[in-house]
Amino acid sequence: MPADWRWRLLTDVARLETGHTPSRRHPEWWGGSVPWIGIRDATGNHGSTIHKTQQYTNELGIRNSSARVLPANTVCLSRTASVGYVVVMGVPMATSQDFVNWVCGVELDYRYLKYVLLAERRAFLRFASGTTHQTIYFPEVKAFHIATPPLKTQRGIAEFLGALDDRIDILRQTNATLESIAQALFKSWFIDFDPVRAKGEGREPEGMHAVTAALFPGEFDESALGMIPKGWAVRSIDDVAQRVGMGPFGSNIKVSTFVDSGVPVLTGACLRSTLLEDDEFRFITREHADRLSGSLVGEGDIVITHRGTLGQVSLIPAASTYETYVLSQSQFFVRANPHATTPEFLTYFLRCPSGQHLLLANASQVGVPSISRPVSYLRSLQIVVPPVAVANAFSSVATALHERIVAGRRQSGMLTELRDSLLPRLISGKLRLPEAQAQLEEVIA
Repeated sequence: MPADWRWRLLTDVARLETGHTPSRRHPEWWGGSVPWIGIRDATGNHGSTIHKTQQYTNELGIRNSSARVLPANTVCLSRTASVGYVVVMGVPMATSQDFVNWVCGVELDYRYLKYVLLAERRAFLRFASGTTHQTIYFPEVKAFHIATPPLKTQRGIAEFLGALDDRIDILRQTNATLESIAQALFKSWFIDFDPVRAKGEGREPEGMHAVTAALFPGEFDESALGMIPKGWAVRSIDDVAQRVGMGPFGSNIKVSTFVDSGVPVLTGACLRSTLLEDDEFRFITREHADRLSGSLVGEGDIVITHRGTLGQVSLIPAASTYETYVLSQSQFFVRANPHATTPEFLTYFLRCPSGQHLLLANASQVGVPSISRPVSYLRSLQIVVPPVAVANAFSSVATALHERIVAGRRQSGMLTELRDSLLPRLISGKLRLPEAQAQLEEVIA
């Protein structure tokens, strides 16, 4: 370490506190103004400062338990079940007994401590023991040491990494906004039929180019699904799909078949948003994938879960990292017929409340949640389909938004990778701030 850094016992520079859970047998001890941090708050907000929690206790709950209200800026580390998650209190809060909490003294910046704990997450598992639930016990916690630079350096490191995290967060928020714009447009055009209603009332559709507005009728017709825009049709998914396929059956993909690189296998983690997320993949060989050719998907395919976490729907965009993916056994897919509709239209329909209701109407909650006979069921679903020209107009707007989302993801990924590489070197003194700043400028140039 640099000469002006010191190894310190963490409890010498921060007060160690634990938490407690007020008795559930006393409902009057729950529901109030005291935020109470549980494991789900930590796993859902890892590395963040939180101001709200999923559950709240009150003065009675605090008074009748070992829980304590700790001050804002207390740094919390989960020590049992899900070990190694870190959050910071944005306001005074209490925690469950699943956490160890540090109230930093004058010699330790709480933001610097947060980044130290984040960097050491994997190392914490070495201190955990237990067969059913991994737990870090207090003798180990009390033995934690921390490398402490001067307070000015701590603050500089924390501010640099915090600014990097802010950049990443802004990119994520921007992507969420872009996706919301596409969802709102789909709802306006294809659920609420706003352009049709406007034209029926003698108004021009708000914010719409005249060429696009001309594609919409100004009146409705009766259909099997109620009143729909004139000239639109009720059709089955089978009518507008080029193909509906399943993931591999049996044990075609298992742990023993995974390799270091090759064709990525999709999981539920990839299907969290409208566009497929290139998450941490496991791979199978190209030869193995070729034997599962019926379960291979690529650009423009819509992947859906039929088992486990139901209702996940994602489109594989044009600018995906990989050309080909293989489905897991819990997924199936639909490929749009370009002469009948577009992938973007089908994706947003299957993700909207109406589409989710249809998709899950055949789901069974007995045992592992699943959609019965998913391929035949999906093919039979009846939906309102606009003329291809209207679907293309929507897809043109959605695709432009998707391109920005993919670009934002890539920039966020580069910044995240840079942060994760700089973090351990900064908190060990192996890298100085000017050098870290130079590396950041190279990435964002």
